[in-house]
Amino acid sequence: MNARSARSVSDDVTSNPVTVTVAYHVVPGHEADFHSWGWAMLGASAQQPGFLGGGVLVDREAEWHVVYRFASEGTAQAWEVSAVRAQWDARAEGFARQTDRRSVRGSRAWFASQTTTPAPPAPPKKWKLWFVNMSAVFPPVLLFNLTVLPYLGDLNALFRTLLLCLCVTAIVTWILMPRLQRFFRNWLYPQLQALRGRHKRRTA
Repeated sequence: MNARSARSVSDDVTSNPVTVTVAYHVVPGHEADFHSWGWAMLGASAQQPGFLGGGVLVDREAEWHVVYRFASEGTAQAWEVSAVRAQWDARAEGFARQTDRRSVRGSRAWFASQTTTPAPPAPPKKWKLWFVNMSAVFPPVLLFNLTVLPYLGDLNALFRTLLLCLCVTAIVTWILMPRLQRFFRNWLYPQLQALRGRHKRRTA
């Protein structure tokens, strides 16, 4: 193969559209945060040269995918190593962890009809949040009043209340609330369940 032919093949390879799929493990209870973050990041990538489209998908309980397509492998890599992309990745560190990355050159991606960014999931209704919060706060407050407060009758009311708040908020924050959010997430975020259903029907 002469130099001209080799250069022609190389140009053809690098100029083929590239579809990149990045898989993430999302912390339970933060699905809405990831959904909003994924579409916002795609909005930023749309400002980069060669961007052709993208989307956010979910297939299993906590496995999410951000899919994007660029006109060439070079433009895709330029976006991935850019400072803007690094800033977006840093924003997701609290609720998502990248688990895999795959790229396919020259394939036709599913998102030809997904280029319009949907509205992010609406936050849960306030009465639902109130119910979950009450479910987390009431048990430790009741337990504390039945088992601890009777022995603290001589303690100053200020310190007694402070001790109650410290114990209850610790139990709610680190033990009860994460479990309740996982238990009620389908009820709190029904639109995410509908999104999962649409994706499963699409990939079936």
